[in-house]
Amino acid sequence: MTYQPATVSDDVNTLPKLPGWVTSGRAETLETVAFRSGAALTVLNQLVSDPSQGVPLKLLANQLALRAATATSKLEGRLAREADIRDAYHLAPPGEARGPDGDILAFWRDAARLKLTGRDWHDGVQSLVGAAFADDVLRVIGVGADCAKSHGPLAGCIAVMRAVLEMDDRAEQIACLLSDIVLARALNWMSLLPVTAQDLTKKMLRDLIEEGQGADLKVQARLLMSIEDTIRLARDLAARATLLQAAAPKLRAKGSDAAVALFLTEDAIGPSMMLSPTIQGSTIPMTDRAARRFCDRLVELGVARELTGRATFRLYGIVR
Repeated sequence: MTYQPATVSDDVNTLPKLPGWVTSGRAETLETVAFRSGAALTVLNQLVSDPSQGVPLKLLANQLALRAATATSKLEGRLAREADIRDAYHLAPPGEARGPDGDILAFWRDAARLKLTGRDWHDGVQSLVGAAFADDVLRVIGVGADCAKSHGPLAGCIAVMRAVLEMDDRAEQIACLLSDIVLARALNWMSLLPVTAQDLTKKMLRDLIEEGQGADLKVQARLLMSIEDTIRLARDLAARATLLQAAAPKLRAKGSDAAVALFLTEDAIGPSMMLSPTIQGSTIPMTDRAARRFCDRLVELGVARELTGRATFRLYGIVR
């Protein structure tokens, strides 16, 4: 089937975007990075905090979770590709083991669902990090939060990463998770976005606990890069969501509204598992054939694409 992407409306130009001087500048000093990151975080905060911007937040979080899973898999010495991780999670039958690749994506998707407000917000974090770090969660996040207040959010991220890695230099995933929490709480978000792991390397994190300020600059520059990439992704998803919603009246299948809503929350959808026999998140039935035809129709309209390139066990997602 020929894939014809729909044209993105000029309305995307009205969304908050990065000033040119943020992306064109060089990360020469910690002060430079702090200044540029302040502008970038302001834009990102506008995009994710204002519903009128139209960013599909659950979809954004799930796509960022996939990126974080791929990045932390590499940090831990595994060489799984993004497609392998996505398949391991989305194609595992309900109730069956996903394997390490699927589990790492499940970890980051669970992280994105954590609520960071209320008296007991830390209970979910302690449960997710496991017994080895549960008793240190509040102390370590407190270290990062104090640093964020005095030196900026990215400095807070660095402080919490260093604190975790000094306890266990193989705990890259936990270090990145708590870094995301410090960033989210510094911006008063109710939940986190898995941002900080995306562009880090194992050497950078190793140097962080050995080389001091020089390593701080390298990691903060990579965190800024990840924030900039997240802004681009959020803007793109807002535009793609608008295209999908505009195409919705052309869909005649029963339950098409519920199916479209699912495409606006999930990064990958298996027709036979998530749309059939009932559309996930609803009680609306859909046959396996109808589910496949629905997904093919979205591809024809140019508002979704098949992600795997396979003839079987296909997954579909919003165009990006």
